[in-house]
Amino acid sequence: MTVSHPFPGLPLSSVDRRDALVVSRPRHRHRRRAPWAAAVLATLALSGCATFSSDGGFGAVADAAQQHLGQPVTWARDDAAAQDLAKARDDLLSRPLDIDAAVRLTLLNHRGLQATYEELGIAEASLVQAGRLPNPRFSFQRVQGGGDISIERTWGLDFVRVLTMPLASRIEARRFAQVQAQVTQAIIEQATLTRRAWIEAVAAQERVQILEQTSLATQAASELADGMARAGNFSAMRRTQENLVYADTAARLARAREQAGTAREQLARQMGLWGQQLPFTLPARLPALPRTRPVWPDAEAQALRDRADIRAARAALDSTASDLGLTRITRFVNVLDTAYRNNSATGSPSERGYEISLEVPLFDWGTARVAGAQARYRQSVDRLADTAVAARADVRTRRAQMLAAWDIAEHYRVTILPMRQRVSDEWLLRYNGMLASAFDLLTDAREQRDTVLAYIDATADFWLAEASFRESLGGGEAGSHDTAGTASAPAAPQGTVSPPTPAVSPSQPSSAHQHGGGA
Repeated sequence: MTVSHPFPGLPLSSVDRRDALVVSRPRHRHRRRAPWAAAVLATLALSGCATFSSDGGFGAVADAAQQHLGQPVTWARDDAAAQDLAKARDDLLSRPLDIDAAVRLTLLNHRGLQATYEELGIAEASLVQAGRLPNPRFSFQRVQGGGDISIERTWGLDFVRVLTMPLASRIEARRFAQVQAQVTQAIIEQATLTRRAWIEAVAAQERVQILEQTSLATQAASELADGMARAGNFSAMRRTQENLVYADTAARLARAREQAGTAREQLARQMGLWGQQLPFTLPARLPALPRTRPVWPDAEAQALRDRADIRAARAALDSTASDLGLTRITRFVNVLDTAYRNNSATGSPSERGYEISLEVPLFDWGTARVAGAQARYRQSVDRLADTAVAARADVRTRRAQMLAAWDIAEHYRVTILPMRQRVSDEWLLRYNGMLASAFDLLTDAREQRDTVLAYIDATADFWLAEASFRESLGGGEAGSHDTAGTASAPAAPQGTVSPPTPAVSPSQPSSAHQHGGGA
């Protein structure tokens, strides 16, 4: 008799058959055969003791994450480990969070990642289950009629599961490896999200600082304009213009504060923080730009080696190739059932025999199944090639975006900011020589503010592009393939922006206003 396939979705092989060993013994022979049956069951039990690994397969994931991110990863599998992670989290929160500390905090504290790690336990349970022998079956039947009694005792074992155990174990091992790759990719993606959130939060905070300084200057200008208008030295239009500038700056400051709050909440969400953990401290400035233009000559090769989608496509190709080989082997014989019978009844001799059921390939020679398997194999080959082409294009695109962002930010740092500083210095000289008024200095401060804000945006765009480029490589560390300047920049987020004076110069008009007011 043929029963449903024990592993749905797998191709039938030469060992993919439902073999039922049925041994039925009369009562008067049970005592003599009992030791033999016990020995068989003991052998099967010992051979079926597949066990779990000590780390649940997390060691390979932690090593891969360490290689890609340069950060350790911990799976809190018990209360003691969870308490250790909480202590490490509190220690990180006690200091300002640079970008690496934010990633580290995410790997320690993000409950979504901890939930993702449990996929390893689920996959390993399936792997262990596939390597264990099925339990034997026992049935007892007693039939009485016409003064005769018939007794049957049946021991059965699902031989198809025994014969397909190597196949099932290989399949579950491949699936377990795929789950490990998926968990590693989830860690990399979460680290990338944290990096982006940190960059946006620090940039938004820096914008607020610049606008707060500018707001003080425009407020002083507005008050000075009011006083001069009351004294009859300012027209109503000039007074309104200064008041409008202050009102516009106040609106921009309010919008910047709202954006900074949103960016901070997004960062807290990515790090898994809540409650009393929220008052964390961020650096005052973004990391300084790399001094040299980033270079990554082997970017495409690294992407083909490390990207999760490439690894998944390769694993799918290997699995399809194995299925194709098995399909070719089982194209003729796909069903073979065997059974052994030993029955007895009162007044009748014992009956012994066996039964074989074989599928005869009269109409179906298996060519359709082989053709389908070959088509799936060619499909996997083409998908792997297409994934590789897409990965190369993605790396080139993001690398070009990163280099363009660096060129723009470097142009601001080397050319525009120094020129803007020279203009401010000239206005200050004119003011000291009584050739310019305090309002001229305040106007220059507003223009300088816009330049500094543009430089902050350009710097943030570079670091965001750099984070996206890392992700396209599979999460690789920049330090292993980049220049020394690029590698050191993310590790020193507390460094000042190269020309420091523009960041604080908007406060100069405030002191100039005080000087003008006292004159």
